[in-house]
Amino acid sequence: MNPHPAFTSACVAPVTLTRHSPPDSWPLPLRAGLGLKPEHFAHIHEHQPDVGFFEVHAENYLVAGGPMLHHLTRIRESYALSIHGVGLSIGGEEPLDTVHLEAVACLVQRYQPAVFSEHLAWSSHGGVFFNDLLPLPYNLPTLQRVCEHIDQIQNRLGRPLLLENPSTYVEFISSTWSEGDFLREVVQRTGCGLLLDVNNVYVSAINHGRDPMRSLCELPCQAAGEIHLAGFAEDLDAAGDRLLIDTHGAPVAEAVWALYDTALAITGRLPTLIERDNDLPAFEVLRQEARLAEKHLSAIAPTASHAKPCPRTKTRYAPTQEARA
Repeated sequence: MNPHPAFTSACVAPVTLTRHSPPDSWPLPLRAGLGLKPEHFAHIHEHQPDVGFFEVHAENYLVAGGPMLHHLTRIRESYALSIHGVGLSIGGEEPLDTVHLEAVACLVQRYQPAVFSEHLAWSSHGGVFFNDLLPLPYNLPTLQRVCEHIDQIQNRLGRPLLLENPSTYVEFISSTWSEGDFLREVVQRTGCGLLLDVNNVYVSAINHGRDPMRSLCELPCQAAGEIHLAGFAEDLDAAGDRLLIDTHGAPVAEAVWALYDTALAITGRLPTLIERDNDLPAFEVLRQEARLAEKHLSAIAPTASHAKPCPRTKTRYAPTQEARA
């Protein structure tokens, strides 16, 4: 069954860019960007705000035409673009949905984003699509499946993708790898990069009783091509312990800003997205948060090497035997 009835298999020709617009394959500037929301289309068209780049969720634009593509085309003519997938289900047990992948490939071909990214998660099973990014065990069968799916996606898109580290609330007894070592192996095997979501690092570390700094240092930060920052909500779990929820519905927390500074010290300057998907404020409120991110970016010397690596720490799992399988 085609989950995108408005999508046709014929890809549309790439957007014609103006002489003022970023060229094809233009890298994201080393600045802060914002998620592109329909509520802000009119403001962006009228004011042409000074924003480093915009990012869109691919699945919001998998249509043959209409107002969403009209607005995206106009904005792409003047701004660098990143496309962020949320529905390819890279961690799923089943084969990739090739119709979905074809739709994403056509969107990428049409808008020529500087970056395409997806999640280390699964979101579909048995023909059912879930409106969530669900966790997966870190073991050899998952590793092989994730790498096969990434290879398939990269071959179809003709470019490497960035894989985002997830926010998680449960862990699996069947896991034999730490998240950091698992992602390192995925990057090594597939040649993909890392989308370093600093908020996810913080949320997952707190939820699992770990040190956020150590969790950050275990990730393959040298492969990072973009950073995400977002806000979280806070609750208590059934045991009365602190529970953080990655809602994208609040300003970036001070603790996440501090962890972002550490991340930049490791990676050097990287394009940084302010994510806000819920309780959306006025555009200028988000623009101010993007300006704050740029202050943090500007504090990193442009010539800083990719930087001082974290001290290597012993992980809880022993992936060595699986890695050689």
